Amino acid sequence: MVWIILAIIAVIVLWAISAYNSLVGAKVKVENAFSQIDVQLQRRFDLIPNLVECVKGYMGHESDVLTKVTELRTSWASASSVAEKVDIDNQLSGALKTIMAVSENYPDLKANQNFTSLQQDLKDTENKISYARQFYNDAVTRYNRDLMVFPTNIIASMFHFTPSKLFSVDTAEAKQNVKVDFGK
Repeated sequence: MVWIILAIIAVIVLWAISAYNSLVGAKVKVENAFSQIDVQLQRRFDLIPNLVECVKGYMGHESDVLTKVTELRTSWASASSVAEKVDIDNQLSGALKTIMAVSENYPDLKANQNFTSLQQDLKDTENKISYARQFYNDAVTRYNRDLMVFPTNIIASMFHFTPSKLFSVDTAEAKQNVKVDFGK
């Protein structure tokens, strides 16, 4: 009888260790996925000064957009949380959409080899960011699900695992199409 009780306790302990390790692995995967977004966003921010310099001469009256992009690039370095970075990313995406939309009205700019190359690099980076966001959200969804499913939710609550936030667009402005007004 003692051996049966010891075997049951051993199975429970092994299961608890396995559940804990699984949750730790899922949390590490979420952190890694967010760092991949970070890497791609940093690549985007590295392209921005070149893009701004390239379009500055053509888009003098849209200087407020160029200034905003530069300010967002600067504030990115001081952002510490996922929520702050998501907000800055959403604002930057809107500003970059505006620059690309406005550039359509400058044939000399569209013909500029540097601008064309930067535009392609930015497009490639945006695709990578989109994929990284999707991967992050998939990792967060799996991790959050594991936190809620019985019986791993017992281990999660015992060791104070907390849910992660999905990477999402929270503002109505970021979800809208860019409106370009040349009536200024």
